[in-house]
Amino acid sequence: MEKFIIKGGKKLNGSLSIVGSKNVALKVLVAACLTSEEIIVENVPLISDFLIMADIIKYLGGEVRFKDHTVFVRLKEISSDRISLDRAAEIRTSYMFLAPLLARSGRAIIPNPGGCRIGARPIDRIIDGLKKMGVGVKYDSKDGFFHAIAPNGLRGTTYSFSKNTHTGTETMILAAVMAKGRTILNNAAQEPEIDELIGLLSRMGAKIVRKKSRTIVIDGVSGLHGARFIIAPDRNEVVTFAVGAIITEGDVFIKNITTRGLEEFLEMLDRVGAGYEEKEGGIRFYYKGQLKAADITTSFYPGFMTDWQGPWAVLMTKASGMSTIHETVYENRFTYAEELKKLGGHIELFNPKVKNPDKVYNFNTKDDRGFFHGLRIIGPVKLHNGVVMISDLRAGATLVLAALAAKGESVLFGIEHLDRGYERLDKRLKSIGANIKRESEG
Repeated sequence: MEKFIIKGGKKLNGSLSIVGSKNVALKVLVAACLTSEEIIVENVPLISDFLIMADIIKYLGGEVRFKDHTVFVRLKEISSDRISLDRAAEIRTSYMFLAPLLARSGRAIIPNPGGCRIGARPIDRIIDGLKKMGVGVKYDSKDGFFHAIAPNGLRGTTYSFSKNTHTGTETMILAAVMAKGRTILNNAAQEPEIDELIGLLSRMGAKIVRKKSRTIVIDGVSGLHGARFIIAPDRNEVVTFAVGAIITEGDVFIKNITTRGLEEFLEMLDRVGAGYEEKEGGIRFYYKGQLKAADITTSFYPGFMTDWQGPWAVLMTKASGMSTIHETVYENRFTYAEELKKLGGHIELFNPKVKNPDKVYNFNTKDDRGFFHGLRIIGPVKLHNGVVMISDLRAGATLVLAALAAKGESVLFGIEHLDRGYERLDKRLKSIGANIKRESEG
């Protein structure tokens, strides 16, 4: 087991670049499997989740080569229609291979997906959509696999998502690009990362148009070809380093980014009195004085992103007054709360009063299982050192930020979760002044 040892209280100062979006990188690997020709993707993040997805492609018979932050992918012929159980158990997006396997071979055997346990995150919305495209799907509880077949090929359909689903929208797009006829997706998610995926598919020869903000029309084509694509910077990384600059009373310039996709975050920085400045070639984030408390409610795009609420909670420990966070996207997103208390956070879990839970919450409320969906933070407090355990990717970023701002030396276990989504986080933080090192236990 590896751990981070962080001596807090150091101001983060300097500049750095952001690697490509994790949420795009994983999906473009799936998209690459829709063609027998080579797909070249630049600015890929060298994170463990990406490497696992690459291994799955190799298991299916594909070739994956890396040159620095560029990946070359080619699945000329599919040699297996079954995803490895051990690989799939490590990453949730493994189930998205349903789309290229069904499109190219008419058959897919996919294990129940793994990944961070931040909620039930059922794939029933995707399965329901695929069934309307002519797919027969059965889940075998004995082997833990979904068995899917499309004996007559995929066919276009009109499908409306009951609730917002990012990966559900993407999976249906991937399935529809080579289906027979037209597919119309209503109440489709509209995150910028989805439009990036659409951009790659269009370069590959797909016919996709977003008619309205939440309606996507796909006309199936007989085949796709090779393409080259560059992934945009990861919005979650931007927020992590931005909060790091402000919480440590530092000044960090993030290169080659724009405000697109960050509007809600930047609006909240204005509201609480944090500093940021758009400049040529990027955005500067800095501390400019006492922060004010504020309330946020997470939502799907264009709302305040659920992945941002953990870092925001740390930021609010420095604000004057009581702040609240209402999490509406996932039912179990406050796994960092008890660990943050160990570092001196004055926080309390609670359940906001909600008149219509099914309408307010994006998760299936029947899967709630008594989790808390609200967090109160009272500040300002002086965070102190401690020993904490990371339970998932975004919780890990949250606790790293808290340790950077805390006085004294903290030890963070479970950093393998961070490696799933942040490339060389310790080295990049060190480059802007953090006192952080990685050590192995035993």
